[in-house]
Amino acid sequence: MKYHIITLGCQMNVSDSERVKAVLDDKMGYTWTDNEEEAQLVGVIACSVRQKAINKVYSYISKWNKQKNHRHLITFLTGCILPYDKEQFLKKFDIVFNMADLPKFPEMISQYGITSPASLNLTEGKVPESIKDFWHITPHYSSDWQGFIPIQNGCDKFCTFCAVPYTRGREISRPHEEILDELKAQVNKGYKSITLLGQNVNSYGFDKRGNEISFAELLRRVGEYGKQSGKDFWVYFTSPHPRDFTDEVVEVIAEYPHIAKQIHLPVQSGDDKVLIRMNRKHNIDKYRHIIHKIWELVPDATIFTDIIVGFTGETKEQFENTRKIMEEFKFNMAYIAQYSPRPGAASSRWPDDVPDEVKKERFHELTNELTKHTIVHNKAMIGNTYKVLVTGKNKKEGYLSALTEGKIIVRFPSNDEKLIGDFTYVKITSVTPFATEGKHVNVDEKELAEKV
Repeated sequence: MKYHIITLGCQMNVSDSERVKAVLDDKMGYTWTDNEEEAQLVGVIACSVRQKAINKVYSYISKWNKQKNHRHLITFLTGCILPYDKEQFLKKFDIVFNMADLPKFPEMISQYGITSPASLNLTEGKVPESIKDFWHITPHYSSDWQGFIPIQNGCDKFCTFCAVPYTRGREISRPHEEILDELKAQVNKGYKSITLLGQNVNSYGFDKRGNEISFAELLRRVGEYGKQSGKDFWVYFTSPHPRDFTDEVVEVIAEYPHIAKQIHLPVQSGDDKVLIRMNRKHNIDKYRHIIHKIWELVPDATIFTDIIVGFTGETKEQFENTRKIMEEFKFNMAYIAQYSPRPGAASSRWPDDVPDEVKKERFHELTNELTKHTIVHNKAMIGNTYKVLVTGKNKKEGYLSALTEGKIIVRFPSNDEKLIGDFTYVKITSVTPFATEGKHVNVDEKELAEKV
């Protein structure tokens, strides 16, 4: 039997899909196909965080259910799904299950459409013990140079706009020995970019205080392994929460070359009162302290963030405070979202009282503010040579795409596809607000250190 999976949402869902493929390949003997039309088993790794993603799920299942009139087809759904959405999809998909129940997926398929009782128990925010069995599944990685490693599941923060505690449950930390073993396995396979994943990575170990190491210590052990390995790779992490982001984490990033100098730190709003309504549990002074510590200890680090505009009750003055922090912190990248209520999240019970046209205006204003700073950052790169990781062919004919350690996009003229998935060097010659272009050069590490 052939299968096809569509993955929506964040990098955690991408990592989850790699374990789904492992179960289908290794335990069921199924075969992956890129062609959805020739698959007998089709499924979605879904995301309830954004309504657009849920709309896509409805579109897929509507199409597949129509196709059942003329071909044999089994459909399944898993991923990060709100109880409300799950209830609706139970009527449409043959199989719906929580990712923590993935080890039971073969049994569900054999019974065709019968889900286990555990598959519905996240409505009270509980995390099944089977998440441990899920972590023990050896994933079938979708890349041979870029890896994702889950280090925790769930979230205890309960931001009022967020669905994650209701889709993935409360925080549970994966044993650090398993994390390090999976990282070592990826490094030994030649992986160059590895990302530690969690909804709130820097609260790692909080659920097992006294019995598990801290996130800073986990990074330190990763860094020590990097030094001992003699291998060349970058390790990233996402997403941290400002509340739990300690100075020690910044110190570890500064100390170890294998911990990438790129930090994605969601701020969500620049106004303290809005942050209180969001239940973010941090204020701008706390956030400012972290940014200043990064500037002090890791001055070359790029800083990315997430921002929501038009959150319930956001006034013009409160939005202006968000614009001001963008001016102050001069982010290298900001993922800006227009607020939309999600069923199950606390804010869905409040009036969505910022008009759509105002949300769009604020979105464009922040995008313009971001552009002012990214172009300055990127122009400063012109004339310098950077180590980059080649990620694939660029849409411009005869060019390859790459990323710097700070995840700045680079393209350069080359048809040498053997470079994909490996490090090389590019001298930057021109830039746009969100990308750069350069010339492929060959320099050794010593020469590069003298240039940059």
